Amino acid sequence: MPNAIIALMYDFDRTLSTQDMQNYRFIPALGMTAEEFWSTANKFAADNTMDGILAYMYTMVSEAKKRGVVLRRETLVDMGRGIEFFPGLDTWFSEINAFGASMGVTVEHYVISSGLREIIQGSSICHEFREVFAGEFLYDADGMPVWPKAAVNYTNKTQFIYRINKGVLDISNDRDLNESMPDDDKRVRFSNMIYLGDGLSDVPCMKMVKAYGGKSIAVYNPDEALDPAKHRRVLDLITKNRVDYIYPADYRKGKPLEATVKHIIEMMAIADILSGESHSQRREALNDRS
Repeated sequence: MPNAIIALMYDFDRTLSTQDMQNYRFIPALGMTAEEFWSTANKFAADNTMDGILAYMYTMVSEAKKRGVVLRRETLVDMGRGIEFFPGLDTWFSEINAFGASMGVTVEHYVISSGLREIIQGSSICHEFREVFAGEFLYDADGMPVWPKAAVNYTNKTQFIYRINKGVLDISNDRDLNESMPDDDKRVRFSNMIYLGDGLSDVPCMKMVKAYGGKSIAVYNPDEALDPAKHRRVLDLITKNRVDYIYPADYRKGKPLEATVKHIIEMMAIADILSGESHSQRREALNDRS
């Protein structure tokens, strides 16, 4: 019997990276500050009654064109190499994977982000993920972005949890995603999911995972803990019962976040063993009756 699978699902910006991924290299290449770029994108969204994710993607293309910045796929991928991560992520994945193996389960890591897949693909940790669900551009024959190929906003993030649940990772495959499937045939049980995010944009995923028997964890930048307004927003997630735990985004060995994730994995592994034993006894009892 194959090992049970536990899925760790992460938001990216301010959950793994210390700030929005565009802030590191893309926005400086435009000669803008982060505040100027995001203010422009948000105003464009408001003026056109437009989805905020589509608005920032449009603003990326329009501002690059306006300022003479050549924006190709490989340009964005290269910009991902400048992303800075919270401490401990260089060893986090191998440590968690090894712990899962010691408990008899397979741990898989996924990103569900409103950022850009291209930039994430250039980052130093991209190879750690089984799949990255994020926004992405469609490119013309010259390699220039012409249309959003995918856009991941705050509410449609939840569809990717269903995709992980059923093992339907191709986002163009809606048929299999919507097919009825017995719970026993689903690749990753909801109760074997852990979601890590940093704020209100993650609430739909956090609440969904928590409601279906998994665990949700809110993380925050330790440097922002002294800002009452920012810290209060994170604290609200647990006081309003939207998450199970909150921790500083410190992924180093021996820190509270790592300890709790390992405890959750251990609990899930034991639950799988007990579930297997229960199914086995039920089958034996049915055989005895026949």
